[in-house]
Amino acid sequence: MEENMEEGQTQKGCFECCIKCLGGIPYASLIATILLYAGVALFCGCGHEALSGTVTILQTYFEMARTAGDTLDVFTMIDIFKYVIYGIAAAFFVYGILLMVEGFFTTGAIKDLYGDFKITTCGRCVSAWFIMLTYLFMLAWLGVTAFTSLPVYMYFNLWTICRNSTLVEGANLCLDLRQFGIVTIGEEKKVCTVSENFLRMCESTELNMTFHLFIVALAGAGAAVIAMVHYLMVLSANWAYVKDACRMQKYEDIKSKEEQELHDIHSTRSKERLNAYT
Repeated sequence: MEENMEEGQTQKGCFECCIKCLGGIPYASLIATILLYAGVALFCGCGHEALSGTVTILQTYFEMARTAGDTLDVFTMIDIFKYVIYGIAAAFFVYGILLMVEGFFTTGAIKDLYGDFKITTCGRCVSAWFIMLTYLFMLAWLGVTAFTSLPVYMYFNLWTICRNSTLVEGANLCLDLRQFGIVTIGEEKKVCTVSENFLRMCESTELNMTFHLFIVALAGAGAAVIAMVHYLMVLSANWAYVKDACRMQKYEDIKSKEEQELHDIHSTRSKERLNAYT
């Protein structure tokens, strides 16, 4: 009988421990982190492959070649964008971990307010710093989203020309890279519907795959923006909760101090009365 009671208490203790651990998880921060990682992964992975496909299309169908030397051409810019993608992936992987850690500490600070844990001014400053940094990153991701929409627009035009060339017989439509600023005005790099390169490009899988990869990369950038907005809401709410908790903590300290003073006064008076009687 005693063994069964001990086993029941042990199971109850484990269950309470699990409930306590689950209650300390910052679910809002966890959802925002998952959304951020998904968006960054889509943007970086699909964006990198789309840039590689763009290089293949330019070299194969537009007959462009890398410029010798240190000249800044479109291929050099694509290489720079790839390195930027590597940096974005690494930076936001670390930033997501930092925001999750901040969420855990803030949740623990709120739940353990009346325990031994004390909310410090440094913790509030860190929360305010994360709010400002997340706001700046949200603006940066808005710029990235707008910038990513440019290749989507360019490939949509190219896809439309390929589609119209099959619908309208005898139409001579051309796509000139100079109108997109990819090449200088002096260079004439264009393909027309009557050329063999254009027909091969429209029938190739590179064009369709690159177009859809840029669309997915754009969706990933949009998901990262939503994650940043979600983080802003979470961080602002946590900062407000911590601020109110600090006020409540100060109130409890003052109340405890006053009660102690009243207790000391009553003790002193009791001793004086006892001395007077004796």
